Amino acid sequence: VGTSGGGEPARGPRFDLKVEQDGYLWWYVDALSDDGQHGLTLIALLGSVFSPYYAWSRRRGNADPLDHCALNVALYGRRGKRWAMTERGRDALQRDRDHLTIGPSHVHWEGDALVIDIDEVSAPIPSRLRGQVRVYPEAINARDFPLDPAGNHRWWPIAPVARVEVNFRHPDLRWSGAGYLDSNRGSEPLEKAFKRWDWSRAELRQGAAILYDVTAREGQAAELALRVDHRGEVEPFDPPPRVPLPTTDIWRIARGTQSETGQSAKVIDTLEDTPFYARSVVETRLLGESATSVHESLCLDRFRSGWVQTLLPFRMPRRR
Repeated sequence: VGTSGGGEPARGPRFDLKVEQDGYLWWYVDALSDDGQHGLTLIALLGSVFSPYYAWSRRRGNADPLDHCALNVALYGRRGKRWAMTERGRDALQRDRDHLTIGPSHVHWEGDALVIDIDEVSAPIPSRLRGQVRVYPEAINARDFPLDPAGNHRWWPIAPVARVEVNFRHPDLRWSGAGYLDSNRGSEPLEKAFKRWDWSRAELRQGAAILYDVTAREGQAAELALRVDHRGEVEPFDPPPRVPLPTTDIWRIARGTQSETGQSAKVIDTLEDTPFYARSVVETRLLGESATSVHESLCLDRFRSGWVQTLLPFRMPRRR
């Protein structure tokens, strides 16, 4: 455990950090509505780790991470799902300490809130996604965590406990709920270091619990279990036993999580079922509480396969 190196405890992350050659830097937000009817994820990516265009550039030996940027937007709810992830080049990127612009979308700090102004087009069926998301951290955690022994990949749970307000014009959508903000950065491609991971964050009565279970290609990787209170204080706890979850229906992605001894876990909803990752809402039991988690399973062996790389441009178009 070390200091984040990417922000200040009272302020949050900087958007002007250096991105290493062949590396990446991203900021991630998720939220579930208070009524349980809606959800979202947002990821601002520099050196887009899941970009087929970036992977092809690395193979040619001329990859510029800042020439592969995107704002990934995913909305989930009663009226279906919306997804956008348009990759843009260096000319569409502007950034300084507190501001990040990728094409027509903008991320910035405004007082104590992280504000994401979204103007994107969904794929594969084009439709406008235009609105604003505001993230209000209850506290900023100042520590980050290595995910591999060499420290080439680091994860910073910036605000594990937050409130999120969602206000979209297209589609017409307004809600609020519990949310989460983190960041990942690395000096090499994810698939070079890892085979897979399962990650989840659960809202608790007195904060949040975060689980990270990473399988490395070589050596030992991270198995993290963290409890975070409303002041942003992070306390590790012993990871509960791993329990399997059903594979996804379409792409058969293996899923697993952790739950207290003798307690099962179940998938409430599968939000994303793609060729190499799944995002789900999972019910489990952690630290003596029944907890609802936003859960992600990522298979990097699948991602690096040629047939998956061929499919990805249909969901991730690139605009110059």
